[in-house]
Amino acid sequence: MYHVIKGLVLTESQCWDPDSERSYQDLFDKLDTNKDGKVDVAELRAGITAMGMSFRRGAAQKIVSSGDENKDGGLDFNEFNNYLKEHEKKLRLTFKSLDKNNDGRLPYHILLHKAQVILGGGITGDTNMDIDGTMMVDWNEWRDHFLFNPAHNLNEIIRYWKHSSVLDIGESIAIPDEFTEEEKTSGGWWKQLAAGAMAGAVSRTGTAPLDRVKVFMQVHSSKSNRVTLLGGFKQMIKEGGVASLWRGNGVNVLKIAPETAIKFMAYEQYKKLLTPEGGKVQTHQRFMAGSLAGATAQSSIYPMEVMKTRLTLGKTGQYNGMFDCAKKILRKEGIKAFYKGYTPNMIGIIPYAGIDLAVYESLKNAWLSRYAKDTANPGILVLLGCGTISSTCGQLASYPLALLRTRMQAQATLEASDKSTMTGLMKGIMANEGFFGLYRGILPNFMKVIPAVSLSYVVYEYMKTGLGISK
Repeated sequence: MYHVIKGLVLTESQCWDPDSERSYQDLFDKLDTNKDGKVDVAELRAGITAMGMSFRRGAAQKIVSSGDENKDGGLDFNEFNNYLKEHEKKLRLTFKSLDKNNDGRLPYHILLHKAQVILGGGITGDTNMDIDGTMMVDWNEWRDHFLFNPAHNLNEIIRYWKHSSVLDIGESIAIPDEFTEEEKTSGGWWKQLAAGAMAGAVSRTGTAPLDRVKVFMQVHSSKSNRVTLLGGFKQMIKEGGVASLWRGNGVNVLKIAPETAIKFMAYEQYKKLLTPEGGKVQTHQRFMAGSLAGATAQSSIYPMEVMKTRLTLGKTGQYNGMFDCAKKILRKEGIKAFYKGYTPNMIGIIPYAGIDLAVYESLKNAWLSRYAKDTANPGILVLLGCGTISSTCGQLASYPLALLRTRMQAQATLEASDKSTMTGLMKGIMANEGFFGLYRGILPNFMKVIPAVSLSYVVYEYMKTGLGISK
């Protein structure tokens, strides 16, 4: 294809330079057969076919859809230029990931096996990618074959930029991570989920004292009864000893596994429902599928959330474990008590998941655009920093709803005058404590973010090594 493009587009004195806008302009002019300043699907398909390159079904439509920023059904030169440059950068990252010995060449027989999975198709045994017949594919041959193939499933980016299954801050309402086709077919996905669950268990146990004092401040702190961070710790230790700082942590750890499994399976199903067959999953579709998956998982394990809050707030001897807590709630309050606070919890998924996803994707894309040269691996500090910032932003937006949820879950432990609906609680807090009353307990919540993500990342990496999936 390299020689075809060169002969069709460039003069004898020119060479194909993908970094040159002139080269892209010449190619654009050739494809724009009706000279209207845009390349539509039909022109793209006809022009690339004339170059001797066979399109996969729907490839032209995918390219135009991906690059068409103003949604007018075609690509003007700026859109065409931006698409090719961005796509080429991703192709270079993938090429580098396959070029293990860094000699700038890939053995053709190995490439046929690996690239089918890595790039989501586009290579078959009879593909004429090895133009010079050396049985090795260099960067030019690789780029020219895939430049107009919308190979969007790029492992290098998906593999290194997971964060919701790697970084655990105690809340499981972030959008699930993507897995590559290679990870799905090899079974690596369940090992990564298992590693993430163990990392979450260690992270939550390590930060449980801060989580308990947060819940304590959410429920009991007010203008007339101020509970400080230090005062909360002293009060809990005085009432039940140091071990009481971990009260409620058991059920908080136990719910990780079922919630993770349900959310992952639901997410994959919702993606299939929301995405056209064979189409790329867009960010808004990821958000919708992830939010619905989070709601499905939360609905399934929500009674455990209520028990966690009750155990966390319970006094010494009040409950003899999780099952005793469940029996007492059922006997005294009925089955409905297990879904108190359900409404603010479901509503809270949308701002948290949406902002977390938007901020993380923005930070990821900014880093990839500026710093990704030979690899998409951002390194531990960048990954932890992006995950911490996006999670913190998500928490800021959803925290008032989390506070309302916790107070409603704890209603049996409160005075009768404090029991109310979601809107009633919010009005009462705003009237008595002002806007910042909706953020009671946010200090320990923020304090646990950095140790939580650090612990979960370290344990996740150790677990990956132990399970044989460390790269």
